[in-house]
Amino acid sequence: MKANGFLKKLFRWEKGRQNTGYDKMLLGGGLWPVPFDLYLLRFLEGHEIPPHVDQVKSGEHYRLNIILKSPETGGEFVCRDPIYESRMIKYFRSDLSEHSVTKVLKGRRYVLSMGWVKSDSFKKE
Repeated sequence: MKANGFLKKLFRWEKGRQNTGYDKMLLGGGLWPVPFDLYLLRFLEGHEIPPHVDQVKSGEHYRLNIILKSPETGGEFVCRDPIYESRMIKYFRSDLSEHSVTKVLKGRRYVLSMGWVKSDSFKKE
């Protein structure tokens, strides 16, 4: 993302990529030494994310989600083969592990989400 595009998105709510209603706010990111992004995700009642994987052109896409606020009902994170998972921490390969969020039925859900792509050049031969 170019600097101008980055600044236009910084600290502003926008619709999430899955077009299911959740919102995301870019809090930060960088390109070096490893490309990464940092978002605040907001799920209102009725929002959900269907099962999917996040495609990358090359490398390994990792994501660390920290649950800041859980809804009263629904809004559960579901992930096939997480690297680590607890009630408030979700760490997984988003390019390999299918993941989703069930529909928020009551309340709101807020998540701090950091993602990065580990380049193929970092792999040891």
